[in-house]
Amino acid sequence: MLQIRTPKTGRAKREVEKRAPKIVETGKKTLILHGTKTSQVLNTVLTEIYHLKKDNAVKYTRRNDNIRPFESGGETSMEFYSLKTDCSLIVFGSHSKKRPDNLVIARTYDHHIYDLVEVGIENFKSMVSFSYDKKLAPQIGSKPFFAFIGEGFENLEELKHLKEVLLDLFRGEVVTNLNLAGLDRVYVCTAVSSNRVFFTHCGLRLKKSGSVVPRMELVEVGPSMDLVVRRHRLPEDGLKKEAMKIAPELTKKKEKNVSKDAIEGKIGKIYMPDQQVGIVPLPNKAKGVKRERREAKMKGDTKKHEAKKQKLEA
Repeated sequence: MLQIRTPKTGRAKREVEKRAPKIVETGKKTLILHGTKTSQVLNTVLTEIYHLKKDNAVKYTRRNDNIRPFESGGETSMEFYSLKTDCSLIVFGSHSKKRPDNLVIARTYDHHIYDLVEVGIENFKSMVSFSYDKKLAPQIGSKPFFAFIGEGFENLEELKHLKEVLLDLFRGEVVTNLNLAGLDRVYVCTAVSSNRVFFTHCGLRLKKSGSVVPRMELVEVGPSMDLVVRRHRLPEDGLKKEAMKIAPELTKKKEKNVSKDAIEGKIGKIYMPDQQVGIVPLPNKAKGVKRERREAKMKGDTKKHEAKKQKLEA
């Protein structure tokens, strides 16, 4: 049986609380691993990915002989390192004759492999090869824009999966509001063919345009590379259903007969019961009835008075 050890010191308790599930999760940490053999190009790619995510990434430089993605039993070490470092994203680089400059991006759920995408790196250009004004260099931790150009990201399963993984890898913490002045970078992904994507990182320069919306200029700051999709594995249906669950605290209760409109705002519907006027009883002494009786009485008195006069004259 496994022994459950409870934290005894304050520091250990704080670390356990950080790793505990939260209603609103913070940004995902990324773990960078090396395979048995890596090329110089792949080492540079892994280093620059680490620099792009330096505020929320962990990098291991030791070679890992027992990590073999897409093979049974070859992902155990990845799950162990994910649990050890509390990272939900893993970038694994390896180089072989069959698959040169190979990069595997894995997502985990509850520190178990959720899905995998394997890409090959071609036409790589590092940050050093780009010359630009250093004032335009993006700040660490800033929120990026994403531009996915091409119909392949909507039609092809491989590119749709790659799009989801790249968004998870580089977007950082999910926020609801953004300051426009703090946006200083954009990732541009262009679908060149059915399995090739051109990926580049650009700095964002805001200029005056004579209106409220500023004019934007892109300055390529690197890295830049071609991503060739080789293999990918989608999550299992049961695991996907478990991962997509939403906490009850975050689900809003549906308001009956209430809708929202962009122009009119919040609109409510009121249902009135049928007014059956014919069945409603009238009061016994209505003003109209009183007036009719009074008039009838006055007519009756005048008739009696005239009859009495006629009798007295007779």
